Order: sequence, then C-alpha cells, then structure tokens
Amino acid sequence: MIRSLRVRLMLAAALLALLFMLALLPALQKAFSLALQESIEQRLASDVTTLISAARIEHGQLQMPELLPDERFNLPYTGLIGYIFDRQGNLVWRSRATRDRHINYSPRYDGRGNEFARIRQDDGEEFFVYDVEVKLLGGKSAAYSIVALQPVREYQHTLDGLREKLYLGFGAALLALLLLLWGGLTWGLRSLRRLSVELDQVESGARDGLSLEHPRELLRLTGSLNRLLHSEREQRQRYRDSLDDLAHSLKTPLAVLQGVGESMGQGSGEREQARVLQSQIERMSQQIDYQLQRASLRKSGLVRHRVLLLPLLESLCSTLAKVYRDKRVAISLEVPAQAEVPMEQGALLELLGNLLENAYRLCLGQVRVSLNEREGQLLLCIEDDGPGVPADQRERILQRGERLDRQHPGQGIGLAVVKDIIDSYDAQLSLDDSPLGGAAFTLRFKRD
Repeated sequence: MIRSLRVRLMLAAALLALLFMLALLPALQKAFSLALQESIEQRLASDVTTLISAARIEHGQLQMPELLPDERFNLPYTGLIGYIFDRQGNLVWRSRATRDRHINYSPRYDGRGNEFARIRQDDGEEFFVYDVEVKLLGGKSAAYSIVALQPVREYQHTLDGLREKLYLGFGAALLALLLLLWGGLTWGLRSLRRLSVELDQVESGARDGLSLEHPRELLRLTGSLNRLLHSEREQRQRYRDSLDDLAHSLKTPLAVLQGVGESMGQGSGEREQARVLQSQIERMSQQIDYQLQRASLRKSGLVRHRVLLLPLLESLCSTLAKVYRDKRVAISLEVPAQAEVPMEQGALLELLGNLLENAYRLCLGQVRVSLNEREGQLLLCIEDDGPGVPADQRERILQRGERLDRQHPGQGIGLAVVKDIIDSYDAQLSLDDSPLGGAAFTLRFKRD
C-alpha cells in the first residue's frame, strides 16, 4: 500500500496523462495520415497538370513530346509514374519510369472528371492513383484518362517516420509533464509539510497548538485539532484538580482518625483494635496517593515527549546513595550521554525511582543500569545482585503489582504505578535473572 499522498497523486496524474496521450495518439496519427494523403493528392494533381499541358492532338492522335517540361518524367529511375489511356482503356502513352514495370490499372472513364484512389497489385505493392478525364486538349475534342501514380511505400515510410517522432515527442512531453507535476505537487503539499512540522512541535511540547497560517482548506482541520488539544488539557486539569480536592478532603479526616487510633492504642485493652484501625487508615492513604500518581502520570494522547536519560539517572542515584549510604552500593550506568527515552519527565522519574529504589533496597552491593537498541526498540535494563525473584512469582508480580518485599509495607503500590506508566506508553516490562545474580527489570520502548 502506498502511504505517501504525493506519490499517490503523482501516480494518478501520470496515469491520467498517459491515458490521455494514448487516446490522442491515434487521432493525431489519423490527422497526419489524412494531411499526408492530401499532400500526395495535390502533388499527383500537379503531375497530371504537367502531362495535360504537354499533350497535343494532331490528326486525331495524341502526341507527347520526347522531353517533358518536368524533368522527372524524363528520367527512368525517378519513380514519377504517368499513363495516358484512351476512352476504350487502351494505353497510348507511358512515362520512362514505367518501362521496366507493369502496373495493372484500368481507368474509369465515367464522366466524374477526376478520382484519387489507392490500388493494390497482385504482388502486394500498393499505389496512390490520381486519374483525370480530359475531353479537350489544345482546344480540340479528345477523350483521354491521364493518370499519375505514386508508390504507397513512400507514404508509409514518411508516416512511420512521423509516428516515431510523434512517440518520441509524446514521451518527452510526458516526462516534462511528470516533472512539472512533481514540482507542482511539491509546492502544493508544502502546507501539509508545514502542518506536519507544527504537529511534531506540539507532540514535543514546543508549542501549545497549531497556527492559523494554513490554506483555507486546512483551517477546519487545524481548528478541530486545536479544540481537541484545548479540551484535552482542560479535561486533564479538571481530573487532577478533582482528585486533589478529593485527596485534601480525605486527608484531614484520615489524620483525625489516625490520631484517634494512636490515642486508643495507649490503652492495653484496645491495642489490637487500634492496630487494625491504623492499618486500614494507612491502606486508605496509600490508595489515595496511588490514584493521584496515576492521574498525574498519564501521558497526553497528542503530545510526545523525549527526556535525556543519563542526567535523570545520576540525580536519582545520587539521592538513593544518600538514603542507602550504609550499604555503599556500587552503581554502574552504561548509558550514552545523549540517549533519550520517549516519555514525559515526571512519568520517567516516577518509574525509574520505584525500580531503582527496589534495586538499592534488595541488592547486596551492586546495581547496574544499561541502555541498548535492538530491532527498532530501546532496551532499558535495571539489574542488581540481590536475591532475585523466583520464576513462579514473576508473572504474578508483573500482572498484579504485588509486593516484592513483604517486610516493607507499601512497595506494591510503587510497582503498580510502574506497571500503569508502562501500559500508558505502550511499552513492555519483563523480569528475568541478572548476570549479577539478582533480578533484571527490562523496559522495552518503541522508537518513534
């Protein structure tokens, strides 16, 4: 399937131009043929006029001079063929070019004056014939048919030459037309290219919407896209504001309940109930944080971001090194300096923060982050030398966002956020064994 609009239009225009020329060629050939036959008829009429002007009637007999005014009749190999027949169809004179050939022709003395025709001999050779009936010669009564002939092969040779030149001319014209069409389409589709550039800028976040400096036919499209962008931003903002309001409205009652639970926990008989109450309050708080993170990390459907990876990793690792300074984790960053990841910065920060925090927390002393490109995909791998994840638990963890370490509460929420981010960016997350000895989380991003 041809995906280029310019190539499609070019092929359609080329096909129409070719069909038009193929339809025009027979008409032009017919016109050339008729014009050439008319020219031959005029020439043969001129030859007959030369014979008539040279003929004389003496004593009732036709007399032709030995040398005719037109020298071509006097030479045997010029191909100028002339005959004179009497009323009974008897040949009374012939030009010198006919001495070595026999042309089977019988004149029609039927009172029509003159006739232009095409005859065919038994051997397949064809001739054009111009036959004029004469009743007066030199002012005297006479009845003769004066005939001039020309071989059709000369006409056919000329017509073939014209046809060849016509094909070459049409071919050159078609090529020139295609070049002009390509240039015209390139100029005409320039506005679409400009629109594509603006869309790329919108996707990259360089501009908020499309400009109005486009052809009239595209203004409705650009207006619709701008309204869609504006509506999407407003909807996302309303969604975030509503969740923020909900979170703030719940935080205060939760804080009160937590304080009540702590007060209840001071009594010996109510410690178990207080522990249950504290657990449920903590769970509710985590769910609120989780839903807020999901709302803030969803990418826009029209905006495409790219973030430099190495500075983000260095910042996160520097922070985690302070948090886990007692472990003295050796971090290895095998990432090109200019490498970019097709994600929004906040989403990438949340994703890497959760995965790196897990790696720092579970490792024995070594963490490695690497970025490679393979088969049109970016592979971002985070490895550690910790205990790893049992093979029978990997699918459950990735599918449901279960906790990797049940000794530390709340980590299932982080992995669930990671999974949501990965799904929203059409990426893939896999969990394998690392050559370091622990777990290897691999993120696969499609290259734009």
